Amino acid sequence: MSIRFIKHLLTTLVLFIGLAGITQVQADNVAQVLSAKSASNELVVYKSASCGCCGDWVEHMEENGFTLQVHNTNDLNSIKQKAGLTPRLASCHTAFINGYVIEGHVPANDVKRLLAEKPEIKGLTVPGMPAGANVPGMEVSTENAEFDVLGFKEDGTVQRWNHYQ
Repeated sequence: MSIRFIKHLLTTLVLFIGLAGITQVQADNVAQVLSAKSASNELVVYKSASCGCCGDWVEHMEENGFTLQVHNTNDLNSIKQKAGLTPRLASCHTAFINGYVIEGHVPANDVKRLLAEKPEIKGLTVPGMPAGANVPGMEVSTENAEFDVLGFKEDGTVQRWNHYQ
């Protein structure tokens, strides 16, 4: 096993164990970002400071033209709850852009499509942490992973947004 794979595995473990301690300022920021519907390509990202895969995803998004405001936190669970994410939709980091939630290793092209089409959904997610050459931030293997990007609505409805293999 590579060091990078072990780091990703540990990050997944931390995600599911969950850490507490969101500040009121962070909670307020999440509420503000969720209600904003600007035309900006700025992603507001909440992640663990020690998560290598989250940092790699941030780089992927920057390389694809997004401006990022990154917040390191020890309590992603409260941010996910405030964003309306259920445990089955959760991944390692949570981001917000133009009032949409972006959860996990969603490829930049899917976020660009979301912003162009402006569908009536709450956001996009790649649940869990699939690993493969085609998963931004999770390129721990030369093999492609088979995974779905899901769109989700306020009422809990989930639909396939894109499929990768």
